[in-house]
Amino acid sequence: MLRVHFTAADLVRTRVSDGADPLWETVLSLHRLRDRTPDPALAGWLRPGRGARQSARVMLLALVPPRGYFPDFLTPAAGAAGVDLGLEALMSTPRTRLRAELTVLGDRNPLPSWAGSLAAGEPATLRRLAGSVRTYYDGTLGPNWPRISRRADADRALRLHALWHGGAEAMLRTYGPAMRWRPPVLEVVYPVDRDLHLDGRGLLLVPSCFARSPVALADTALPPTLVYPVARPRTADDTPRTHKGLAPLLGHTRAAVLQALGGDPTTTELARRAGVSLSSASEHAAVLRGAGLVSSVRQNNAVRHALTPLGSALLRTDRA
Repeated sequence: MLRVHFTAADLVRTRVSDGADPLWETVLSLHRLRDRTPDPALAGWLRPGRGARQSARVMLLALVPPRGYFPDFLTPAAGAAGVDLGLEALMSTPRTRLRAELTVLGDRNPLPSWAGSLAAGEPATLRRLAGSVRTYYDGTLGPNWPRISRRADADRALRLHALWHGGAEAMLRTYGPAMRWRPPVLEVVYPVDRDLHLDGRGLLLVPSCFARSPVALADTALPPTLVYPVARPRTADDTPRTHKGLAPLLGHTRAAVLQALGGDPTTTELARRAGVSLSSASEHAAVLRGAGLVSSVRQNNAVRHALTPLGSALLRTDRA
């Protein structure tokens, strides 16, 4: 488990990235290439390439194992501003950092022969690496970037709704079940046990279409960053037409309340949609919130409710 420790100053400085980060998506899509059961929504974006594109992918896969540690220098903060600025930052990585991070990677995975020249900061190898990232991105993610951005932006809107109306703590409650807010600590399901003390720096949350689960930078001295899987946006086709499957699990009334949650309704609107009293709607929303299916934020004199990613997934499964 990863435990992210917040202070009051950290909550003020916690923010959501402007959108998906192209270098993070590049690295995390390399993980998805090895999935035994690929996400159908992503599989078409990751078709095998040929020639230079295949060579670029081979070079990158050598630095990004199927699971576990990969070097932080592959995902510089400058990448949030675009591929070009990200690659400039990558090529400017200090030699000491290249050597240290590749040493960590080499202790856990076999490295190719050219890794030595990369660790030494040889300009030709750095240019080759940057060129591989560019070739892979242009041939794989670039053509699909508008769709990737739309998915990330839809998730970002969900988080910002909670942030604007309820503050950072309300937003942090929307990330369950893989991320649980237990003040003043964000508990994150993680493959290793570690603590991250923000120490007043705040936390940058980055939505990703390719992340299997939340992932943070390994070096705690770098700006604290947590990349998380986006919630699949609900569409008209996702709206369940029946709650027969959920009823035995939740009860007919609570299933109806869950089903009525599209569009961030107030408690009054929720009660009207579900055909229950105001007090009953409030009670059922509280139970669903405790189960991680619903997030609630106060807006002026009203409370608005929204499905969490888990709640949305449960409804989609019920429809299927």
